[in-house]
Amino acid sequence: MSRERGQLVVLAAAAIAIALVPMALAYLQLGYHADVQTATVEDDTVPAVERTLHQSLISASSDIPARHGWRDRSDAVTALRDRLRPTVDSLSTARLADGTAVEVTYNDSRAQVWEDEHCPRGPDRDFGPCRTDRAVVIQERDGRTHVLAIAVDVYVTTPDSTAQVSTVVTASSAGS
Repeated sequence: MSRERGQLVVLAAAAIAIALVPMALAYLQLGYHADVQTATVEDDTVPAVERTLHQSLISASSDIPARHGWRDRSDAVTALRDRLRPTVDSLSTARLADGTAVEVTYNDSRAQVWEDEHCPRGPDRDFGPCRTDRAVVIQERDGRTHVLAIAVDVYVTTPDSTAQVSTVVTASSAGS
């Protein structure tokens, strides 16, 4: 009786192995990538997006201090994001003909980290406090609102790869 049971176990294992072969082949044909976050985009799409955002941020924030006092900082952030919207929208469609899709989204938590690392605290600082509002880092200087940086996530999808980068774009003319 044990010999028949052993043969039955071997037969069942063979049937399962045979059933797994088509599943394994289908899995390989799908081109599954276990972690799309580590896939890379071969061209300079992400640096180009960062450069475009940097230039747009400098332009969009240039008159914010003259127009918005510190009490109006929320309005300043709204105005800035409204001014950046056309750039963000154009980035998402600029390379579609090449098969490259770009999505830019604001990242409030990344902006908060940048603020914590770059804005001095305490009585010996040269300017007023910093705040993060909707992924925009602003600072009070002489009662006016100054834009320091924005934090964004850039998602790039090409026919061959997908990449996601979190970055901070500064408003200084020296670059980020």
